[in-house]
Amino acid sequence: MAALNIPENGKAAKGRTTKPLPRVDLTAMVDLAFLLITFFMLTTSLSKMKAVDIAKPVPVPILEPWAASRTMTILLGKENKVVYYMGEAKDAVMTVASLATIKAQIIANKLMVQNIHQIEKEKRMLIIIKPTATSVYKNFVDIIDEMNINGIESYAIDDKYILDQEKSFMKTKGI
Repeated sequence: MAALNIPENGKAAKGRTTKPLPRVDLTAMVDLAFLLITFFMLTTSLSKMKAVDIAKPVPVPILEPWAASRTMTILLGKENKVVYYMGEAKDAVMTVASLATIKAQIIANKLMVQNIHQIEKEKRMLIIIKPTATSVYKNFVDIIDEMNINGIESYAIDDKYILDQEKSFMKTKGI
């Protein structure tokens, strides 16, 4: 308990008594503060990391071949750069774009596929997303968001099979 301690040595000097200075003992207050700090430290929980779990399906053989003219491949690189091409890598013209401008390319290629193919089932475009070792997670999330925004129903994530042509092109462009 806090107590007011007054010293007892008040002597008279020239007819006056000196008033002693009061001193407050704050030991109990400090004990209470440490108890409260300890209580709040032990009862709070630390924030947990927020991460998106990606559930990749079990690989199954493709029953129906997918036309190369309906396939767009997007390779994620460093510094918000992407490489994209239509069709197969050996015959395609690979183009470097920024992540901000890839939306226009997705829309243009989607319209091109819809104009080329006459059957309704073949008017859907497949996009293969290949994150590389130099890409960052934010770019991956942004490109998945673009798939949802642009209404791309069929897209695949392939982080294992990056072709030699793709690697060499990205290396020459510094991505």
